[in-house]
Amino acid sequence: MLWKKTWQPEAVLMLAGGIVLSFFLGGLAVELLRRGHVAGFQTADDVGSVLLATLSFHGAVIVLGTVFLKLHNLSWCDVLGLRGVNWQRHLFMAVGVLVMVAPLMIGLKIVSELLMKQIGWKVEDQDAVAMFLGIKSMALKIYMGIFAVVIAPIAEEFIFRGLLYSTAKKLGWPKWGAVGASFLFALIHFSAPIFLPLFVFALALTWLYERTEGLLAPIFAHALFNGANLGLLILADHFGLKP
Repeated sequence: MLWKKTWQPEAVLMLAGGIVLSFFLGGLAVELLRRGHVAGFQTADDVGSVLLATLSFHGAVIVLGTVFLKLHNLSWCDVLGLRGVNWQRHLFMAVGVLVMVAPLMIGLKIVSELLMKQIGWKVEDQDAVAMFLGIKSMALKIYMGIFAVVIAPIAEEFIFRGLLYSTAKKLGWPKWGAVGASFLFALIHFSAPIFLPLFVFALALTWLYERTEGLLAPIFAHALFNGANLGLLILADHFGLKP
């Protein structure tokens, strides 16, 4: 299990710094290209803008994460817990967790939206939802589907469960690690109505990580969750319903 590993502090700082730098440079590049009137970067929904926005963070996590793992004599097989794993059991557990937490997440989202309306706070779509709905290219929509179901779950589970939570637990702060990593996970999605639902979901993913001693089950659950939401979004958009 990753929390039992001893990370090199310098490597952790380099990984975190590299990811933050990549994200910053990606945003800066999009803005400069937009101001330079370069085709593909004029709006947030253009091909270039979408690719840089998604890969400057998640792509950097996977690329730099691979280097990080090599420095610690690990591979993605170790991270995922693939050696001798019963993937059917992990998939079953992932589905079970989703079934249990989904009603709570839906309820929290409804309550959050009602409270926001009560205080006069405008309820807006998550940035990723607005981005997807604004995309016209079918090829780009397919990419976004792959990103949501494959790339994002792997990258986010590695960072939040595999690195942040694992490091906190190694330092003797498992509860603070679970809460802190879950808080950051919910925060980076930049949507107030789904903050609490995602926080609860992240805690459930941490429990899965603990029970299975690897990231495979949390990645399964994360991918299923994103896939289900993407499917509902596509159906809502097709029938002209509010997502």
